[in-house]
Amino acid sequence: MPSLTVLDEQHAQEQPGTAPVLSVIIPCYNERPNVAPMIRKLDAALTGIAWEVIYVDDNSPDGTAEEVRRIARDNGRVRCIRRIGRRGLASAVIEGALSSSADYVAVIDGDLQHDETRLPLMLEALQAGAYDMAVGSRHVAGGDSAGLGGRWRHLLSDGGIRLARAFLPVPLSDPMSGFFMLPRPLFENLARGLNGQGFKILVDLVLSSPVKLRVLEVPARFRERTAGESKMDALVMIQFIGLLADKACGGVLPLRFFSFALVGGLGVFVHLAVLTLLRKTSPLSFEAGQMIATFVAMGFNFQLNNMITYRDHRLRGARLWRGLMLFVLVCGLGAVANVGIAQVLYEQNTAWTAAGAVGAVIGVVWNYAVSATLVWRTR
Repeated sequence: MPSLTVLDEQHAQEQPGTAPVLSVIIPCYNERPNVAPMIRKLDAALTGIAWEVIYVDDNSPDGTAEEVRRIARDNGRVRCIRRIGRRGLASAVIEGALSSSADYVAVIDGDLQHDETRLPLMLEALQAGAYDMAVGSRHVAGGDSAGLGGRWRHLLSDGGIRLARAFLPVPLSDPMSGFFMLPRPLFENLARGLNGQGFKILVDLVLSSPVKLRVLEVPARFRERTAGESKMDALVMIQFIGLLADKACGGVLPLRFFSFALVGGLGVFVHLAVLTLLRKTSPLSFEAGQMIATFVAMGFNFQLNNMITYRDHRLRGARLWRGLMLFVLVCGLGAVANVGIAQVLYEQNTAWTAAGAVGAVIGVVWNYAVSATLVWRTR
């Protein structure tokens, strides 16, 4: 049988059904208008490369999964994983990458803001063997972050970058990037140690490696979004801080616990603020003010935990009100346990500061454990 010419080999690589060299993982939520344009851009950028794209859709109500499947019927390179009952970019990336059999996996947002033309350069660098990971960076020479619209988003991104650099074992100009590539076997090895929560998986991957990774930063443009809404907000940054705390403690305590405890700390300030306001502006007794402040703080903590700590299991509708009532009950019992244990320790000649701290810790652990089991149990 005659050997294939170079052109024949390239043509064979592009045929649907050929084992892909590269899997492009796109975690998405409500990105239907961007699906077809993204696939056209990948097709133009990856000419001559055997590739596939795996959309991991978190049950988008706008029909993102249906649009991917419509295209997949005529394009064998396109696949869709639709997730029901769970959400989150990091876990979506993990599921998509672990479903791949390609030599390399790339992660890119589905909103057209990342510069897909950088993918061949990233793949070439990894295939040469000099690097373990390639990252599309907005902050190296030739990169551009113009698409990061608004002063608030710039502040969030810059703050996250400075914070991440303090923890990372390798220098990265853009650790907040969601655009990167690495060999699939390496991803599978690192996946065992990944936290899997939140929206910034690149830092999680680098911190999960037992050895210092060789990282190449490739300059990339960050375009303006043309359709849909950005997912970047202050809640994402709070989750990111929790991820760093989780890694700093070696994963001994779950990320949700850090987030839950942080929210509890903010609730203390809310409680004191409400109590102070009532004492200064109303004739209510201290006991009445304390009760009102307690319920306001509980409501604040519940809402913030629903938005941040359990963002991927967020309660809505009737489940929201049921969850609120359960949360108030759980926290009430936790407060009783807190006070009771602290009182017992104090009566046994334990310093009041130590007794109070032990009671508070037990209260937090109780509230976290029971809330996770009853209020935000996995659907």
